Amino acid sequence: MSGVVPGDRGGLSGTGRTDLAGGQHALPALPRSAAPVRARPHPHRARPRRRHAAGDPAAGRCGDCGGTQILLPATLTVRRADSTEVIGAALAAKAGGAGFRAIAAALARPVSTVRSWLRRVPDAHARWLYERAVDRAVQIDRELLVRPAQHPTLLGHALNLLAGAALRYRERLGLTDSPWALIGFFAQGRLLAPLIR
Repeated sequence: MSGVVPGDRGGLSGTGRTDLAGGQHALPALPRSAAPVRARPHPHRARPRRRHAAGDPAAGRCGDCGGTQILLPATLTVRRADSTEVIGAALAAKAGGAGFRAIAAALARPVSTVRSWLRRVPDAHARWLYERAVDRAVQIDRELLVRPAQHPTLLGHALNLLAGAALRYRERLGLTDSPWALIGFFAQGRLLAPLIR
């Protein structure tokens, strides 16, 4: 289970980590659990692993059931090594009509990786992203819904509205998070649909 938390540089701020350690941080509830989630140290790893640009995500353990929750900084996407900004740029290019090879070359990523990202955004997921965007636009400023810019795809509409909501949140609430970190937060860390097996 994972949650996405905004904060300093799109991650969990020092205060947030302190609150997590003290069991004070508000996290998504685990099923049938009311106990606070407490921080836990990372277990010893026998082999080195790839580190994200934003550092290691915080982990917490439920006081009731012992289940673990991973708190990703909003700058990361669930189950992906690349940042929300890189994946978002690929999705924006796709919405603009670019092909996966051109996107891969522009982002200096393997073609197979970019193709995998783009396949993870079928129309149903683009619709889900659009619904998240409408929810956030209604919360911060309904005027964002009046005359949105026209895009040929639903994904383009969703990203445009998410970007508008992110910029309005930054403006009105004085946030310093990057627009892509806020978009990742609005999308609950799921710019890409989960893999269907």
